[in-house]
Amino acid sequence: MSDTLKITLVQTALHWENIDANLRMFDDKIASIKEETDLILLPEMFSTGFSMNAATLAEDMNGKTLQWMKKVAAQKKCVLTGSVIIKESGKFYNRLIWMRPDGSFEQYDKRHMFRLADEGHTYSPGSKKIFTEIKGWRILPLVCYDLRFPVWSRRKKQEDYDLLLYVANWPERRGHAWRSLLVARAIENQSYVAGLNRIENDGNSIYHSGDSAVIDFKGEIISSIKAHEESIETVTLIKTPLNEFRKTFAFIEDADQFNIMM
Repeated sequence: MSDTLKITLVQTALHWENIDANLRMFDDKIASIKEETDLILLPEMFSTGFSMNAATLAEDMNGKTLQWMKKVAAQKKCVLTGSVIIKESGKFYNRLIWMRPDGSFEQYDKRHMFRLADEGHTYSPGSKKIFTEIKGWRILPLVCYDLRFPVWSRRKKQEDYDLLLYVANWPERRGHAWRSLLVARAIENQSYVAGLNRIENDGNSIYHSGDSAVIDFKGEIISSIKAHEESIETVTLIKTPLNEFRKTFAFIEDADQFNIMM
């Protein structure tokens, strides 16, 4: 149990549909992180970009990207997370991998398929959230478009999570929604929120501005990453003020009760 948690956001462009080039790039960027950290965040589909070319790019759970994640997590002695294109049982998934330094991992299949890119025509949606833990911190990791659906991330009881995070390929043209919804999720859940987004054009000439941020439980931005720029930042979260705020403003006690129908 620790009162602090260090998280590192890697905001960067991606090499379109080039797994080897992206893994080499992230090798260099992660090697440059000299400060100790507990968690490193990489973008959605960090090894390929947000591609619908799953038939060519998909890997299985023993593929090179997961092997790379195991190696890097062990080297950095921290959790490494981001999503990758996975093929399993004849289906494709936009799958977030939560890789621990000992090589064990959790997985979350993106629940909400991005309609404007016909993501649901290629990928199968997930149906189950995962709650992970680092040093006594409870964490809910989600992916990009999930941000638009507050019921999926709603903290229903005090111990659900302390940190909500999103890895993304969120286009600049809807950047106002990205920035606003990250703050909204922090306020409504009285939780730290981290959103990690890529920058620059993808292979479809869709521009991404980044706008990655870490937000505290009051909705205030506590990171300093600038939009449009390559950036690596480590932010320290502190649990004591989070717990005190939740105790003083116990809004969750008045929350509506509901069940999600799949």
